[in-house]
Amino acid sequence: MFSNTYLPHVGGVARSASGLVDGLRAEGHNVLVIAPEFDGAEVDGENVIRIPAVTNFSASDFSIPIPLSRKIRRKVRDFDPDVIHSHHPFLLGDTALRTSAELNLPIVFTHHTRYDIYSHYLAQGSRRFERLALSVSLGYCDLCDEVIAPSESIAGFLRDNDMAAPITVIPTGVDPAKFEGGDGKKAREIYRIPDTAFVVGHVGRLAEEKNLGFLTSATLKFLAKHPDAHAIFTGDGAERDKMLARVRWAGLADRVHFTGILRGDELRDVFAAFDVFAFSSRSETQGLVIAEAMMAGVPVIALDAPGVREVVEDNVNGHLLPKNCSENLFAEELARFSLLEDSERRRMSTEAKRTAQDYSIANCNARMISVYEHLKGRHTKNAAADKYEWQRTIRGIATEMKIFGNYAQAFGGAVFTLRQNKNIPAKESL
Repeated sequence: MFSNTYLPHVGGVARSASGLVDGLRAEGHNVLVIAPEFDGAEVDGENVIRIPAVTNFSASDFSIPIPLSRKIRRKVRDFDPDVIHSHHPFLLGDTALRTSAELNLPIVFTHHTRYDIYSHYLAQGSRRFERLALSVSLGYCDLCDEVIAPSESIAGFLRDNDMAAPITVIPTGVDPAKFEGGDGKKAREIYRIPDTAFVVGHVGRLAEEKNLGFLTSATLKFLAKHPDAHAIFTGDGAERDKMLARVRWAGLADRVHFTGILRGDELRDVFAAFDVFAFSSRSETQGLVIAEAMMAGVPVIALDAPGVREVVEDNVNGHLLPKNCSENLFAEELARFSLLEDSERRRMSTEAKRTAQDYSIANCNARMISVYEHLKGRHTKNAAADKYEWQRTIRGIATEMKIFGNYAQAFGGAVFTLRQNKNIPAKESL
């Protein structure tokens, strides 16, 4: 596994990769993880290689790895893998391609992220950079043997953008043991929330691309008209201070609780304290945290967006609002949900748990193992014919040319297309 983010980083890709690793190991498979250094992370272990990295890149909570090929090559050769799995299309993703070529192994890539939506971390929302990021990630897909899309929306997006590599839709699995059976009363006592209070909850990175300005405003509008209600925001990130300032300005700091990052029993208990999970992101490839909330039996109110619409079924396990809905409409939906009869809330909670079973880690990992086994079988004949060093050298040169060609084509396309048409959106089906 090659990933630019991994535990203890808190984020969808890190959780996805670590959940897959844990599930594979639990079934007796050997997994070697190659990931960057990160504040609070342990040094190299038997199953994890930590690569030197620039931490807190661009004032974010991400680390940017600086690949050391000799160290990786030696460790991976000793590990003797059957398949390479990449979780990013650059940095260690490129190293994954090189490793795959050198060892003549199949490579799988999971398209976790719409990188064009994250341009503000590097280029302050530059349209040229958005186009570049999109083109690099799409080109990377075609350098891999199989692409995993975490949702049907993303699979459709990739096909609409003429990606040729085979695509399999496999959501990130959720471990029921981490989210079921929490003690909501205990969490409410910690944050001094009455047992009878209606609680709006949110869990995730507090980052700009999560549309948290919208969610903060909508939640504050709801709380202003419902003096007995509370809100809990669990997670941390660059947007926390902005959110906290708005809460204080509204005079609602006593009813909006920022817990920071929680794990284990504390996270499970907080989920159990929610009456509804509020989600406003428009940039998800999969609503992983939505599936986690539903595993805890919490209905969801969210915007109709890719990765979300596959999980939230309107008036069944929650409510799905138009992607371009107003803050007022979102606040009104929170109010409407808070007035539902207990029987209706219990019905939605039951449906949420039923939905979450489709995303259990056992189900999702079994599907991933099938992909690995298929690719391993398909590559057996190629590996048997791999006898000479010159064959590895030629593959290595060819791979370097492909990697360079992908970046060159992406850069040229970004510059030329924007000069021709300032509105350029890539074919967008979302």
